[in-house]
Formats: sequence, C-alpha cells, structure tokens
Amino acid sequence: MVDSTENTADLRPAATKAGLAAGPPVNRLLRLTLARPKSILLLTFFLAVGMGVFGIGALSELKTGGYDDPGAESVRGQEILAERFPHANPNLVLLVANPGGSVVDPDVTEIGRDLTQRLEATPDVTVGASYWDTPVAELRSHSGDAGLILARVAGDEDHVANVTKQLHDELAGWHGPVRVRFGGLAQVDNDANAQAAADLVKAESVAIPLTLVLLLFVFGTVVAAGVPLLIGLVAIAGALGVLGALAYVVDVSVFSVNLAAALGLGLAVDYSLLFVSRYREERRRYLNNTDALAATMRTAGRTIVFSAATVAVAMCCLLVFQQYFLRSFAYAGVAVVGVTVVGATIVLPALLVLVGDRIDSFALPCRRIDRQRATGFWGGVARSVLRHPVLTATPVLALFLVLGAPFLHVQFGIADDRVLPRSAESREVTERVRDEFGSTGNGSLTVVGEHWGSTVDAKEAIAEYGRRLSLVPGVTRVDSAAGSFARGDLEQPPMPGAELQFHSGDVMWLSVLSGIEPYSSEGAQLARDVRAVPVPDDRHVLVTGQGAQLADVIESIADRLPYALALIALSTFVLLFMMTGSLLLPVSALVLNVLGLGAVFGAMVWVFQDGHLSGLLEFTPTPLAVVIPVLLFCAVFGISTDYQVFVLARIKEQHDAGADLKGAVVHGQSHSGPVIVAAAAILCVSLLALLASRVSLIQLLGLGASLAVLLDALLIRPVLVTAIMRMMGRWSWWAPKPLRALHNRFGMRE
Repeated sequence: MVDSTENTADLRPAATKAGLAAGPPVNRLLRLTLARPKSILLLTFFLAVGMGVFGIGALSELKTGGYDDPGAESVRGQEILAERFPHANPNLVLLVANPGGSVVDPDVTEIGRDLTQRLEATPDVTVGASYWDTPVAELRSHSGDAGLILARVAGDEDHVANVTKQLHDELAGWHGPVRVRFGGLAQVDNDANAQAAADLVKAESVAIPLTLVLLLFVFGTVVAAGVPLLIGLVAIAGALGVLGALAYVVDVSVFSVNLAAALGLGLAVDYSLLFVSRYREERRRYLNNTDALAATMRTAGRTIVFSAATVAVAMCCLLVFQQYFLRSFAYAGVAVVGVTVVGATIVLPALLVLVGDRIDSFALPCRRIDRQRATGFWGGVARSVLRHPVLTATPVLALFLVLGAPFLHVQFGIADDRVLPRSAESREVTERVRDEFGSTGNGSLTVVGEHWGSTVDAKEAIAEYGRRLSLVPGVTRVDSAAGSFARGDLEQPPMPGAELQFHSGDVMWLSVLSGIEPYSSEGAQLARDVRAVPVPDDRHVLVTGQGAQLADVIESIADRLPYALALIALSTFVLLFMMTGSLLLPVSALVLNVLGLGAVFGAMVWVFQDGHLSGLLEFTPTPLAVVIPVLLFCAVFGISTDYQVFVLARIKEQHDAGADLKGAVVHGQSHSGPVIVAAAAILCVSLLALLASRVSLIQLLGLGASLAVLLDALLIRPVLVTAIMRMMGRWSWWAPKPLRALHNRFGMRE
C-alpha cells in the first residue's frame, strides 16, 4: 500500500535530512486517486470495455459522405431532382456482363429484364434507364458484352446504404452465364464504409505491437512500457464509444474513426510518456510515492491539461465549417482529448499508486534505466544552436521551402471512387463505365428550373436557354424538353416522351454534357461558367452536378476559412500566453506551425496529386480532396502546439527558478527533447499504420500527419525554437505591462 498523506508529512523531515526535497501538497484529485486506486481502475475497465463494444457496434451508423454544405445551390438542386425527377440523377449502376457473349442473347435479355423488374418493385428505387427497356447505344459497352441499368435509391444516407446493401446481397454475383456488379455513388459509399472498418482493425493490429516495442525501448522495463499502452487502449475504446453515441444524434463520418484510433493511441502514449518520465525524475527527489506523484501532477499534469486544451481547441475550429465530414473530426478530436486527459491524470496515477517502485520491474537486459544526464544529446543540440542560431536555422528553413514548393500547383477535388483500391467492386464498375460506354449523363451538370410554367409556355425559353448553354466552352451537348443543342444549334428535336422526362408541372431540367472531368478545377470552372449564362426572362435556375458540387464546396470552405484561421490563431495565442506570460513566444509558435504545415502540404501534393510513391502505396493520383488541407491544418496545428507546450513548460520552469536564457533553454531541451522525440516516434507509428489502409484519403491523413510530427519533433522544436529564442534574447519573455499584470493574476501556475 502507498503511504497516506499523514505518514508522508511525518517522513518529510527525514527526507530533508537525507538530501531529498520536502513533499509538495497533495491536491484533491490526487487524494481521491490515493484513496481508491483499485476502484478507479475497476470502473475504468468496465467503462472501456462497454464503450469499446458499443462503439464498434455503432460503426454501421457512421456515414461516408459529408463533403457538401447543406445550404449550397448544388445541394438544393439535387433535392429538387430527387423529388421531382428521380430518374434524372441515378446513384446506383448495375453492370450486367456476359463475358464472351452479347447482351442481346436471349438468356441475357431475360436476366436483364428480370433485374429491371425487381429493381422497379423495390420501394424507394426508381429505374432511370435500362438497356433491356430502351436499348440505346449509351447503355451498351463498345464490345457489346455488357449493358447498364441506372437507378436511383431515394432517402437519407442511412436508408440509401441499407437498401443498396440489401439489393447487392440479392442481385450481385453470377446469374448463370451473366455476372452482375454494382457501381454508382451508393455502392461507392458502401464499399468505402466497409473498407474503412476493415482498415481500422488492420491499422491497430500493426500499431499496437509496434507501439509496445517502442515503449519497451524508451522505458527499458516491461511494467513502465505497459502502463502507457493500457492508457492508449482506454483512450481508443472511449473515443469509439463517444463517436458511436454521437452517430445516433448527428451525422458522423466513418473516416473520423480511423483518426480517432490513431490520435487516441498516440496522444495517450504522449501524455503517459510525459507523466511517467517526470514521475521517474520525482522518485529520485522524494522519499515516497505520494510526494513523487504530487510533484508530477503539479508539473507534468499541468502540462498535459494545457497541452490537451490546445489540441482540443484546434480541432474545435473544424466546427466552423458546414460539412459534417470536417465536423466529425472535431467530434473525434475532442472525444479523444477528453478521454485521454482523464486517463492520464486519473487512471494513470491510480496505476502508479498500485505499481509504486515496481514501475522499473522486469528491466530489459540491454537497457539501463533512470540514467542521469547533464544535458544529453538534445541539450548538446541546443548548445550548438545557441552558439550559431542563423547558421543552424537557415538549412532547416531552406528544406521547408523546398518541401512546400509543390503546393503552388495544388489542384482541389472531391473524393470519388478513385480513393478506393482498384479491386473494389464499385471502382471496377465505374472505371469500365467511363472507358467502355457512351455518355450516360454520369458526371454531367444539371440545370434545374423552378416556376417555369407548363412545357408549352416555357418551350421557347427552354430552347433559347439550351442554345446559350451549348455555347459555353467545354459543353458538348445540352438535352432538354425542347430538344438537344450543340454549338448553339438544334442538333436533334425532342424525342417522344421528352416532355415527361424533362418537365413536371412548372419544374424543368436540362442536362449539360461535357468531356471535362467533373471533380477537377476545370469541372468546377465549367459549373461557374454555366451559372454565369443569362437565363431568359430572368427565370430562376439551380446548377447542380459533380462540378457544381466541387465549386460550392470550395466556395463554402473559402468563406469560412478566415474565421477558422482567426479562431485557431487567437485561441492558441491566448493559451500559450497564459502559460508563458510572453507576447512573442506565442507569435513565434504560430509562425513556426504555419511554416511546418506549408512543408507538409507541399509534400502531400508531390505524393498524392503528382503521383510519386503511388506504386509503393498502391493509390491512384487525384486532385487533393478540398476538405483534407483544412483537416490536416487543424489536426497538425494542435499536435505541433502540443509539443511547443512540452518544450516551453520545461524552459519556463527553469526561467521561473532564476536560470538565465541559455541555461533554461538547454535544460528544457535536454529534458523535453527525449520525451518529445519518443512521443513523436510512437505517435508516428499510430499514424503511419494508416498507410496500411486501402483508401487513399486515409493514407493521405496518416502520411501527412506523421510527416508533420517528425518535422516538428526533429527540426522545429530543437532547432528553430531554440534559434528564435536565442535571437530574441531577454525579449523572449517580454509582454506589455497590462498583459503582464493579466498573466500575473490569471496565468497558469503549478
């Protein structure tokens, strides 16, 4: 049993005589931990198991979309199409193939018609076109061995996913000589959901054993290494449970689970590593476990809470955006941070209370533990940088500029089937439709007009508008109730049934076909050009489709990005000022974070857009999903500030004790450097495990975040932070008198 507070007080004089420090006061939280450590651990075990099981069970409630602004023009247009013209916007494609034969063979024709009838008989499913109902060339492959059935599944994302899965289970596969495969956005979403769930298991099966190996190397003992890993598992289970509960209330992206698992394990180990390392130091200063824990809580515990606040605030900035894809990562980040802080400041001390001196049990024969160092490697680096700040900082800055240069030619898009592996069913179908079929309208722009009156009243206006749209550069054809137009001329008069197809009541729509890739900069520009075309009689129209979706997402993010940047900069500045009391140190931290992020963004363009390493990682180069830089910015900004807190907390501790700037920096870097590098290495293991994913979107997150962590731990904190503090000198701690007074009253203290 650990000594009580009363016994600790009796032992302090003896500790002082023995040359050890007198114990600090024990706060109320630690008193609770000391009194009931077993109860805390037992409760934690049951909560972690329950939340983990619940979270895994709720994965099916998570969604794969969330890139759109709900109030965007393209979204409103899609809603009208889905309600009035469900056949006009198919989200499900059935590829019916007869390898080695023809789609007009009698047995294939019978199967095709049967599939069409079964789809039509399914509630909330509308068949827009079937080769076996209307045998047009666009619905037959160039080789003649495959035909298409285009349908729309109505409802919200959950309903669409469930209906699509049910249809896939019933209809996909071999029907005699015919093979049926599913594609379209509905099947892409289902494949991405299943892949993300499988990747989560794969990533953690890689990350957890490697994390344990690194922890054994860092701590040198089995017990000390196992403690942070247990906290990491608790953090993952808790984050999964929170996300699972939120999924029943708000829309949550399935991809947030992967980041939550990686970040949960990484941050838990980070904070546990900091706490245990400091606890080991305090055990050399104090006679008993209670005093060592109290001192650790007042130093490392404070740093952990402060550091976690910076990460949580950075992730909360994602709530500024309307896309639930981004908001989901805010939920995941805050959930991870909250659970991790509880684990590091309550569960971890309870473990240490029970473990006590056995923290160094089962030492590895090749590792020495509790070694005393004067400065160590990172202290030596700090000394070198302090002697030559410009000489050491210049090559680092040059490296960052080189890494960031590719970002100058970045192209933005939206994740589509190409983020999936080539073996995914929906991707195989989509690629074959692109390569072997004529234009099916997939990827075209759609113009929806409300309050246009009847077809007879609006026919001339529709025809004039169709002519104008067909003159837009990049448009190949415009189909409408008034006929088909190309290059300003009527190419084909309206087909029989065109009025019913393109007009309903006073609502009409036009299909704007183009050979331009819709999810590209050119596709977004085409949507803007179409929207700029004057509408006859100033009638109201909505332009939708994939290119319009991309244009709206870019505009929505651009509109709200300044607010997110201002919020993250202001909150980070305030938190760092409340910790340091300095005006210049928070400003320098913001500048260094932006510098590091620029390098990461450039590297991600070089890899995932330009295609370098695509063979090794097995992904298809595409424009960067426009939401990813925003997500990376907030996540990496929080982690970078997290490490800045680690460094500055140690430096300020020495500064407050009376050390000069050089002494404080060398001491801070020598003590925080090993912790930061070890923590960064372990966090990178969790993040790099995401490269095992078969979804390129998740790979980008893992590689981008891990590169940012490495650059931060190995170059920014030991070199650039030290160089800047050396060049600022005593001004490092400067603040105007009003701000100094504010910090003296409200600033963070042990």
